[in-house]
Amino acid sequence: MENNSRRGFMGKAFGAVAAVGAIGSLVAMKKTWDPLPSVKAAGFTTLDMGIYEENVMVTEKWRGKPIFVLKKSAETMASEKGNAAAEARNIKVGDANFMIAIGLCTHLGCIPAFRADSNDFKCACHGGEFTASGLVQAVPPPRGFDIPPFKIDGNKLILGEVGPEYQAMKDNGVTL
Repeated sequence: MENNSRRGFMGKAFGAVAAVGAIGSLVAMKKTWDPLPSVKAAGFTTLDMGIYEENVMVTEKWRGKPIFVLKKSAETMASEKGNAAAEARNIKVGDANFMIAIGLCTHLGCIPAFRADSNDFKCACHGGEFTASGLVQAVPPPRGFDIPPFKIDGNKLILGEVGPEYQAMKDNGVTL
């Protein structure tokens, strides 16, 4: 009888040590699968929208991709009035209107150049052209510029975080 209770105690003790070891191993494995803090921080970029000038295209960087930021002038907004596709891509931050897009041609991924004189974009690879709103105006690009996920926080725009404005654009098919 004495041996049975010793054997039972040893079995329970071994089981407890094995369980603690297994839990420790799982915690360590999960930590190795989580992204590093530096990687998480690189996922979000905050832009102060008050610094941009009208009709001056600025290229920012987010997750290694060029992001086109173009503050639209009153003339640009007037020329787009009535164009539902252009109005749907408009991003309003405060009193200003912006075109914000991933600066890669949707045809083969080249980086189009902004032409300030004609207020549009031209891709040198295959001749694709985009309007100031990021819509295709000359093929071969299959669709307009993609819009990165964003959230508007006052006068700041946070790239990489999905806000209600972006979600509405996605739900309406304005962006992928």
